Amino acid sequence: MNLYLGIDFGTTGARSTIIDSQGTIHCETEYTFANNGQQQPELPSVWQNALWDSIEQIPPTIRNQVRAIAIDGTSSTVMLCNTDGIPVSEPILYNDARGAAVTERLRAIAPANHTVLSATSSLAKLLWFCRGGAPMPAPSTAEGGHGGTAPTVFLHQADWLAFLLHGKLGISDYHNALKLGFDVDTLCYPNWLMEGIAGAATPELPQVVAPGTPVGKVTVELGERFGFPRDCMICAGTTDSIAAFLASGVNSPGEAVTSLGSTLAVKLLSHTRVDDSTYGIYSHKLGDLWLVGGASNTGGAVLRHFFTDAELENYSTQIDPEQESLLDYYPLLKKGDRFPINDPNLPPRLEPRPTDAVEFLHGLLESIARIEARGYQLLQELGATPLTKVYTAGGGAKNAVWSAIRQRYLKVPVETPVHTAAAYGAALLAMRGAIDQPQI
Repeated sequence: MNLYLGIDFGTTGARSTIIDSQGTIHCETEYTFANNGQQQPELPSVWQNALWDSIEQIPPTIRNQVRAIAIDGTSSTVMLCNTDGIPVSEPILYNDARGAAVTERLRAIAPANHTVLSATSSLAKLLWFCRGGAPMPAPSTAEGGHGGTAPTVFLHQADWLAFLLHGKLGISDYHNALKLGFDVDTLCYPNWLMEGIAGAATPELPQVVAPGTPVGKVTVELGERFGFPRDCMICAGTTDSIAAFLASGVNSPGEAVTSLGSTLAVKLLSHTRVDDSTYGIYSHKLGDLWLVGGASNTGGAVLRHFFTDAELENYSTQIDPEQESLLDYYPLLKKGDRFPINDPNLPPRLEPRPTDAVEFLHGLLESIARIEARGYQLLQELGATPLTKVYTAGGGAKNAVWSAIRQRYLKVPVETPVHTAAAYGAALLAMRGAIDQPQI
């Protein structure tokens, strides 16, 4: 039997799903990051341990039937490596807005309203690195490291993790590379980008291929260690929110997927492309269509900051989803949002806070729903295909009361697809890549 492995690297942990060619699930695993995967110099080791553990949890009898693997990672989570693939910088996470320090340089390089014009974009973080931002202590030369101005390679989280499996350094996909400035129309880095970052200390940019493209076979060492077949292929990955979209099975323009995980991400399948950095809106290429959307820093992480999972479940049942809350919040854990308001200095708004916990939760759920609805409204105002239905992925999909509140604001049906896990979407990507696409 041919099986396909998808591994999802989200905000707080890694998950894996193995499917067959019919989409039937044969195995699922889960791994929680130390310190919830927050910013720390040891993050590459945390991710690598999660990758190995996720694979080791899969029974050997299943591993030896895996024909292809794809990994998704959090969008715009980036790092620098030396030419041996050893990290030489502390990774910068998807929601880290330190790129605000290079806003002037970013605007001087990029066209007006371009996707990269955000403090959290991959290009903003690259420019921050180029300006000399916080490298990790370099390993000694004896350990294969490089110091000073030695060549470096700029990678996204999914790029580096896939490299650990296939050993080919510097390969990315055009979903991850979109916020780096890669042009998905011409399938190359534009001149304004290459000229704008040119310099002696500029890291090498990754080669970009279509998501799901077979990159290379699993290394002999890892094949023997984990029992993968010798022809097991590692495919180019995608971002976590697109993997969740793929898992849903949505294929009709006008249908959308909202990912309600630690953050809020919306993706609308559209005939037309929409890009407007003013609002943090961008479009990913998906076959002959466009996946239009944006990602907000609001979401489940805010809820978990104030409530346990048990409290969320208990208090939600005490909320009337048809009763509008009078509380008007902008729920963030720290200042700054990306969509539908693209402002790295946007302050959280969490007052007034009622003494009644149920009332407070009601206000939070409704406020996040308003942000989601405003996001979809903007997409349509700017020319995207009109919204007809929203599917929900992520942990928030399990909250029926929240779904009813969201449907009231969205004014279209809100449903939960059969499959919502990003790891399932990554497994589908691996399967389609192994079957349909030639190796690079």
